[in-house]
Amino acid sequence: MNDCEVDRVLVERAQKGDSRAFELLVSKYQRRLTRLLFRFVKDEHEVNDVAQEAFIKAYRALPNFRGDSAFYTWLYRIAINTAKNFLVVNGRQPVIQGGLANDEGELLDLTEQMPDYRTPETDLLNREIIHTVDAAVAGLPEELRQAIMLREMEGLSYEEIAQTMNCPIGTVRSRIFRAREVIAKELRPLLDTAENQRW
Repeated sequence: MNDCEVDRVLVERAQKGDSRAFELLVSKYQRRLTRLLFRFVKDEHEVNDVAQEAFIKAYRALPNFRGDSAFYTWLYRIAINTAKNFLVVNGRQPVIQGGLANDEGELLDLTEQMPDYRTPETDLLNREIIHTVDAAVAGLPEELRQAIMLREMEGLSYEEIAQTMNCPIGTVRSRIFRAREVIAKELRPLLDTAENQRW
């Protein structure tokens, strides 16, 4: 039985009132969901509150889940909308987090992921690149920022992003292409790349 089939069985059991089945789904996706939400909401306690609220919303909406998409894609959509609502209510804009999380959910500095050609110059350039990418992504319109984050940071497929964002796959491809073009334009001065080169 593959991962999606396991989810489908757990969802069906949860829809029939088996609360333990839903608890298993929460356990399975808690860390991934928290890492995703941390890229929108920066405060650890607030992230946990938003994640809990997202799971509550998912539990309440579970009777309406028809299985047209993967469970976690449906759950991610609920979580992202919950985070957006939280930020709007608190008068804040989502800003991308410059770190990635390891398998334990601990945030890592992106400069640690760069090749180790350690000189003061390369260290500075690496930090400038990260800062430039973060700023470029933060300045994107919401739909472009969400698409590029789901693709590049969460590793979702175009199909999964289309389901999460509730739009056609062609729109997802276009949004990711446009987001990458904006990022490439901002990186050109740092990387000394030609106009027709991305990076």
